[in-house]
Amino acid sequence: MIARVWRGESASERASRYVEHLERSVFPELGKIEGHRRAYLLQRSTNERVSFLVVTLWDSMDAVRAFAGDDPEIAVVEPAARTVLSAFDKTVDHYEVVLDRRA
Repeated sequence: MIARVWRGESASERASRYVEHLERSVFPELGKIEGHRRAYLLQRSTNERVSFLVVTLWDSMDAVRAFAGDDPEIAVVEPAARTVLSAFDKTVDHYEVVLDRRA
């Protein structure tokens, strides 16, 4: 399994709009892609900023490419997300999941 990890940041007053965008648009579309397994949105609030960490899980790099295209290292950041994010990574990191323990 492959974990795809990406980071972004928003002003506190716009953070809920990013969460809503992922919940209503991005995550449902990911669910339609064969090989997509799960998606997480983590957030951390500091002063006037909210930092986001998006982790998606995939069966393989081929499944990642079905989402991200031929260069899977390039971040996919939709225009709607760009309007609420003040900063974001232009690239993503991919990790092989070597252990998966559930409570």
